Amino acid sequence: MSVVTTPRRAPRVALRWALAGLTAGLLACAGSGAPARQDFAGPAAKWRGAAADLLSRSLQFETVNPPGNEAPLARFLADWALAQGLEAEVVELPDPRAPRGRAALVVRVRGRGTPGAVILLSHLDVVPAGDEGWEAPPFAGTRVGEAVVGRGALDAKGVTVTHLIAALRLAVRERPLARDLLVIAVPDEEKGGLGGAAALIEKRPDLVDGARYLLGEGGSISPGITGRRSLWAVGFTEKSPCWLDVRAKGLSGHGASGQRGTAVQRLLRALGRIQDLPFPVRVVPEVARTFRSLAPLAPEGDEGHWIDLRRSLSEDPDFRERFLAEPGQAARVRDTLAITRLRSGDGYNRLTDEAVAGLDLRLLPGGDCAATAARLREAIDDPAVTVEVHLAFESRSSPVETALMAAIEGAARKLDPGALVAPSLQLGWSDAHWFRARGVVAYGFVPRRLRPIDLRSIHGPGERLTIDNLVLGIEGTVSILEELDRDR
Repeated sequence: MSVVTTPRRAPRVALRWALAGLTAGLLACAGSGAPARQDFAGPAAKWRGAAADLLSRSLQFETVNPPGNEAPLARFLADWALAQGLEAEVVELPDPRAPRGRAALVVRVRGRGTPGAVILLSHLDVVPAGDEGWEAPPFAGTRVGEAVVGRGALDAKGVTVTHLIAALRLAVRERPLARDLLVIAVPDEEKGGLGGAAALIEKRPDLVDGARYLLGEGGSISPGITGRRSLWAVGFTEKSPCWLDVRAKGLSGHGASGQRGTAVQRLLRALGRIQDLPFPVRVVPEVARTFRSLAPLAPEGDEGHWIDLRRSLSEDPDFRERFLAEPGQAARVRDTLAITRLRSGDGYNRLTDEAVAGLDLRLLPGGDCAATAARLREAIDDPAVTVEVHLAFESRSSPVETALMAAIEGAARKLDPGALVAPSLQLGWSDAHWFRARGVVAYGFVPRRLRPIDLRSIHGPGERLTIDNLVLGIEGTVSILEELDRDR
């Protein structure tokens, strides 16, 4: 644990958090006996506290990836589901880097036999929490007012709990759903999913073969850009990751030697050249579809520009300037590059022979990571500097004219009259692409109202999910699946 900002308080805060984390960890591992059966039928006032408690318990499992160690949480949630009368299994996905094991949770609600199961997808791993900026220990699952605070509250243990309770509420209906419903929570999403969703599909293809629809993390409900209407942003495609390692070799020696051509010098020069590279504006079909959907919420006077974004950006310089001035919009019409990691040496007085930078590039649909890496090598133009692909996969899209999209629109009319449901390109990635590759129509959407401050807490300090949002997510997911059942 690193030292907190205020030196005098650091030992006290660190000790308090360490004790709180130890207590929470012991409770999470040992539990308080077998999970009890709970009543999640009826109005939310009856079960909102129990839902918050389940999220709190889930946050107490420290599943930071790497190494993940998600298996204990998967077993805990499977035991909970079994206690509620649901079918549940834990699919072990061995990984020697995770001493406590990696596993996926699978819960099934049997339908009436209509082909084409529906999958509710989330993940059990989380990113590191850090020590600063938290009002409560990040792995204690603390209730602070009307919210549950902790790493994973939003991304994505809150999604897992939402899906589990939604499935339970659907399971106790007098008339079962037409299709089978599968709740799947996987490990390893935060590191690309090779040890999670991809491994699960390889080991258990029966869970995916024949599935028709999937709902997972990604989009949410937010105020419209102009504040006029709510926006239900439904992810139908994503930018793809292109993670690169830029590795420089150079002379080693003593820091006082005054040597030139060191690894750090070469790396800094290479990064400067990379940062100067232009990434052109490209309105690919998925981007055009996104802004056409969002056009009713465009700033005053720009609706027509958004409807025909490609033409407007190429022919109207004033519109182009103000459109690209907004970072979220600019990131949807060009590839982006961020330098996220730097590593070199272990002492002030030692010149190391290697320096490495990690780059996070996000490519628009149709982008090619290998070609992008080659472009960076050409720009660097230094034989002592290499550019290696660390992680990359292809962006995939789902059609938007589907019964599931219509079901989301139906739920919006019922729960949020006047809201705009807009198929959208997501800037981040999820595990949905693994399932899209198998022919599943996959959308990133959890019906919860997230403010900008909530979105900033994802992968940051102070991550929290309000109990109202947890309830909304559960009721909204139930509503979507009930609407879908009308279509079948």
